[in-house]
Amino acid sequence: MAFDPASSSGGVMPTTIVSWSLAPPLLESGETNSALPYFRNVFDEFRRLGQLFGPSVVAQLCIAATSALRGMAHQAQPAHRDLVLRLASRFAEYTGWMAQEAGSDAASLWWTEQAVQLAADGGDDELAAYALIRRAELALYTGDSVATVQLARRAAQQARSVRIRGLAAQREAQGHALVGDRDACRRALDRGAELTAGAVAPDGTDPVLGSIHLPDLTAFVAGWCMHDLGSPAEAVTLLGDGLEVIPPESRRARARYGARLALALANVGEIEQACAIAELVASHVALIDSATIRADLLRLSRALNRWPKNPTVRRTLPHLAIGLHTHRAGPGTPA
Repeated sequence: MAFDPASSSGGVMPTTIVSWSLAPPLLESGETNSALPYFRNVFDEFRRLGQLFGPSVVAQLCIAATSALRGMAHQAQPAHRDLVLRLASRFAEYTGWMAQEAGSDAASLWWTEQAVQLAADGGDDELAAYALIRRAELALYTGDSVATVQLARRAAQQARSVRIRGLAAQREAQGHALVGDRDACRRALDRGAELTAGAVAPDGTDPVLGSIHLPDLTAFVAGWCMHDLGSPAEAVTLLGDGLEVIPPESRRARARYGARLALALANVGEIEQACAIAELVASHVALIDSATIRADLLRLSRALNRWPKNPTVRRTLPHLAIGLHTHRAGPGTPA
């Protein structure tokens, strides 16, 4: 399997980020079984690395692990083969997220499809529903409200777990907010909050799908929606002090949350607070290289430009310019 990054509509990425890069390992079935817990721990570590470093670094690690697990599945005992494939699917799905963060939507879709196939081979069809939420997110960032809502609704219809249906409702709400449909947005938010509150805690066998680093995803999505609906004061109230409870090492989560909070603060005229958070976000983005957060950072820069004579704004805008700067390596070259 391979993918041509030249066909990507997003940023240019190294060729190996979108291809299987390693030959399957030759392990005895017993070795495969004993290795699985280590790979499970490695996945959690890679997720933590994804909060600290750029996506091209983390994606390469995830690709190697996905490839190794695919090979191990061929030699695993039948009782363990499904577990191996499901874990491989989580590595592939996270690779897709890292590809989106690097600005390559086409690579993100490709890796997400690989994840769906691996999960299905391992007896898990729930990832297919979550993949629709991921596709809805890609549509959201391109401003396609119709596709966002349609894909989210399909995910809700297809999903069995309460958690995935809750995430689908939240994504649908964001789609409605794009076109200013306040009533439909609030209904979807209420449905998402109810579902999320009733979700059963995962047992830890398979990694959790979706965000795990934001302290209150429901409030974050609601704040996002209220801002897009033209109610930044409500957004500020919902986002509140949430940034303070995100651990310092979760740079990606802090930048994502902070960008939305700073944007809402700027649009209610709280310029000093907005600039303080904006500088924090810009410093994080320069390290984690996030295309999705840069989209918010660009909106924030434009919002602050409405106060060109404000000395704090004049000090902050150069920091935002550094955060918005992107260096892309060409295909086949180090990132």
